[in-house]
Amino acid sequence: MSELIDNANRRRELLKHLILKLHEGEAPEQVKKQLVRVLGDVPYDDVVSVEQELISEGLPTEEVLKLCDIHSNVLKGQIDKSSAAEIPPGHPVHTFQQENRALEGELALLEKLFQAIAEASDEEVPELMDQVRVRVNALSDVDKHYQRKENLVFPFLEKAGITGPPTVMWGKHDETRAMLKTAVEALQQTAGISAEEAGIVIETIVRPLASSIAEMIFKEEEILLPMCMDTLTEAQWGQVKDQSLAIGYCLYDPTDDWQPAGKEDADNVEDSETGKTATDRIQLPSGSFSVTELNAILNTIPFDLTFVDSEDTVRYFTQGRERIFQRNRAILGRKVQMCHPPRSVHIVEKILEDFKSGSQDHAAFWITLGGRFVHIEYYALRDDRNNYLGTLEVSQDLTEKRALTGEQRLLNYQTASHE
Repeated sequence: MSELIDNANRRRELLKHLILKLHEGEAPEQVKKQLVRVLGDVPYDDVVSVEQELISEGLPTEEVLKLCDIHSNVLKGQIDKSSAAEIPPGHPVHTFQQENRALEGELALLEKLFQAIAEASDEEVPELMDQVRVRVNALSDVDKHYQRKENLVFPFLEKAGITGPPTVMWGKHDETRAMLKTAVEALQQTAGISAEEAGIVIETIVRPLASSIAEMIFKEEEILLPMCMDTLTEAQWGQVKDQSLAIGYCLYDPTDDWQPAGKEDADNVEDSETGKTATDRIQLPSGSFSVTELNAILNTIPFDLTFVDSEDTVRYFTQGRERIFQRNRAILGRKVQMCHPPRSVHIVEKILEDFKSGSQDHAAFWITLGGRFVHIEYYALRDDRNNYLGTLEVSQDLTEKRALTGEQRLLNYQTASHE
């Protein structure tokens, strides 16, 4: 046993020595050769321990952050995850992984657009850059993925004494957020852009952003998530799952309902936001509902509702049997501007601006969609002091009602399915 402990300690010391060589400026490829020769596969928990030790011993977090990508690139292909636990579908880690697959899909589409733009004429470039903008808007959803790690997972790691890796990773999140902000702003200015100018925007702004997101996926799946599976208890993962919906999901809506062993029936579990169970009453000035009753009412009314809060973030939508516009829970926590194509974002912005200023309270549109007559209205929500609370979108299929004539005074049930 003591020999195994000595070997583990020696391996960590060697790994720390090699990472410090990187920090001292030694060529990454040279260090990687030494790493492969001396260590072979590196268990992921050794990587975590070494990073934690380096910070504890006084290496500034900023320095670890600056060189994090270098030593993660050196370690690619050398981290042993054979001891990592199995991940059941619906578990928060499974959700993180599926979100990563969705992000990789967006990154692959971006790479195809980069190639198309490199071969395009000046006339073709603006339309292709619009598509790049759509993909970057989709990538902005990664903020919800990062927020769930920062606010739901990292606190449990810190309670277990693991503080270094979360600190470094949070710093990388912020770097990516800054790059996303720059990319979104740059891509709003691409009308009439030439092929040469587009190439500069891609190489200096968009491609580095894509690389940053891809690097974080590697760090999560090779190091962070296996470490979390070894550290958090099943009950703690249950808390992460219960609170995840309040932040939202990234380009993916979990379909499997994983629950930790021994969890109470869902109808009696306390809601993390309201502090109420499904059997408690929500008291309003004109009456009350249980959570179950209110959910049934909202999903039965014959139109779709979507609530956008005062910060332009999508917070709720009804889930009726027949939806006019298909939505999934991945839009929760997303800025509403990111949910619309570039050609219509300016209309959304104008409505929100007028609602916030108080100059307008209502906007209506009607369109023909798939042969159906669809009516769409936006309402400003205000409190009793006229403070802006957000916007309610109401969409209704009025095809049948528009065709009504005469009167119907006798009971005449329509055939309906309740499956």
